[in-house]
Amino acid sequence: VQLQASGGGLVQPGGSLRLSCAAPGFNLRYYSVAWFRQAPGKEREGVSCINFNDGSAYYADSIKGRFNISRDSAHNMIYLEMNSLKPEDTAVYYCATSFFTMGRDCLRLAGADSWGQGTQVTVSS
Repeated sequence: VQLQASGGGLVQPGGSLRLSCAAPGFNLRYYSVAWFRQAPGKEREGVSCINFNDGSAYYADSIKGRFNISRDSAHNMIYLEMNSLKPEDTAVYYCATSFFTMGRDCLRLAGADSWGQGTQVTVSS
């Protein structure tokens, strides 16, 4: 099973984008789901995640207060609303399920599974 990330694009600094994560064939409501990103020459890092058991959301310090993750169970989607974008947010963004169901461990790469293709986000003037 692979998740599908979409919604990336080119945006000016200070702008906004909403990324979408779809899961054809299985129900995301039974999984913790995380967003990761990888910038050129850098390691992949956890950006935000939402837990299966209680719906708690967690964020990396670098994006806290600017990004918001949400779950739309009716449409089997996970969204990442990104505001006040900065050039350093430029990266390929991926969504993945996580084995971790409690706490901010869902941000860890070690728990990620069901990777799909990413979506490119470029923040530039």
